[in-house]
Amino acid sequence: MTWIAPSLTRRDLPTVAGERQMLQGWLDYHRDTLLTKCAGLSADQLIKASSAPSTLTLLGLVRHMAWVERVWFRRRFVGEQVSALYATKDDPDADFNDLDPATAEADFATFRAEIDACDAAVADHGLDETFQASGGRTLSLRWIYVHLIEEYARHNGHADLLREQIDGVTGD
Repeated sequence: MTWIAPSLTRRDLPTVAGERQMLQGWLDYHRDTLLTKCAGLSADQLIKASSAPSTLTLLGLVRHMAWVERVWFRRRFVGEQVSALYATKDDPDADFNDLDPATAEADFATFRAEIDACDAAVADHGLDETFQASGGRTLSLRWIYVHLIEEYARHNGHADLLREQIDGVTGD
């Protein structure tokens, strides 16, 4: 039996809320949007590259965003000693390059688990709390939320184009 990416209903965006709720709402919306772009596709379709020489795929985006969440929320902000998800010394872009349709279901489960772990890791931290990032920059948890929203928005645009190329489906 061929695994098919599950459908989901995106959570509603808050329209009037405090800052933390608004940022979390937008982040959750973009997380859901990425999964919505994948819904109904087979594992083989999820690893279909956009066009040569690009290695950009929907499954690669799911894997990449799991890694991005882990790095920003858990490694950099909280300081957890968590391992790389896909990258290796020999292939730092393995989230995009080392794809196997047989692992698609597990990769989606990893993405969902990473979201849960990241949300739990920062749940008791304030938006104004800071950490030292590379290059000596001081960044806040608020900055991470805004950055992640921006990164998802950019990659969701890529996902929309990938999905349209695969089966003609478009949408927001």
